[in-house]
Amino acid sequence: MKITTSGESHGKGLFAILEGVPAGLTLDIAAIDAALKRRQGGYGRGARQQLENDRVEILSGVRDRVTLGSPIALAVMNRDYENWRPYLAPEGCDTSARVLTKVRPGHADLAGMKKFGQTDARNVLERASARETAVRVAAGEIARQLLSALGIEVGGFVRSIGPVCDENEYAFAALGRKEPTLGMLDEALAARARAEIDAAREEGDTLGGVLELRVRGLKSGFGSCMTYSEKLDARLVCALMSVQAIKGAEVGLGFEAAKRRGSAVHDELHACDGKIVRRTNRAGGIEGGMSNGEEIVLRAAMKPIPTLLRGLDTVDTATGLPAKAAPERSDVCAVTACEVVLEAVVSSVLAEVISERLGGDTLAELKDRYGRLPA
Repeated sequence: MKITTSGESHGKGLFAILEGVPAGLTLDIAAIDAALKRRQGGYGRGARQQLENDRVEILSGVRDRVTLGSPIALAVMNRDYENWRPYLAPEGCDTSARVLTKVRPGHADLAGMKKFGQTDARNVLERASARETAVRVAAGEIARQLLSALGIEVGGFVRSIGPVCDENEYAFAALGRKEPTLGMLDEALAARARAEIDAAREEGDTLGGVLELRVRGLKSGFGSCMTYSEKLDARLVCALMSVQAIKGAEVGLGFEAAKRRGSAVHDELHACDGKIVRRTNRAGGIEGGMSNGEEIVLRAAMKPIPTLLRGLDTVDTATGLPAKAAPERSDVCAVTACEVVLEAVVSSVLAEVISERLGGDTLAELKDRYGRLPA
């Protein structure tokens, strides 16, 4: 399975093409829209979320909610486009208006202008915007539904927001009771995190955090130790890092493993009722680049959003003079929304890896082949 997206933040919409989805998967379109709504929610979101009411439009590859085996085209239209049509319309527009030259530190603005030979950062930021993730969530929800048909579940929660960190360990079943506005599992910590977001808002600042992703039900042997490009952990971490504002990712113990001795890092093997089992999962479900049948555990660090209401010091590329970065319309904290996006990209990678290994033109074929694999 392969997913390609296109579209700009204030353009007509965001679009995706999914190739390789097998025929016979009945889609829950309401669940796709629910995922899009979750992505727009969360404490600390900005005014843009009040303008959009994201819903998926399936343009091809599906009939009566059932996939046909042909490429699936998705669209998430931008309601705000009508306000930007005079400045962004591909058919012709006024490119001298709404020019952005006070480039924002931490964004793609300056590097993108240099790379693509632009004098207006808007020609870069429109695509680099995290608004692009809306259609990735829609595509990822289709991937999640494919995984679900095989008995594989993907979930996650918010481990930390700013300095407020949840050090507790939770079973997969607990992920369903996370606090909805922040995605945290500890109500007292969520209250502290809300206070941190309020303080940042008052000071015109922003906050990031750490997200934890879990996968339950994936059998062993997905990925490979034979070529680096096939390593499952490498592909999953690449997917996490592809999401805007993610600056770090880890599997299992991650960086903590570097602090411990080997006896406190590796998952020892034991014989139990004729099976070989692990009593710990410090590897996070992946060994040698392959799934080992245990729960996959991933974490990603999201930096604070670099668009600050108070503006950061910058330079106006049109004049070369010092300036304050333009605030645009932004969030104080989007960690909760980011967790939804990360679930989507993890689902997409796993669906791709499974389809590569097992093939199958129909869902029935895929389920049969997956069912015959050892756990």
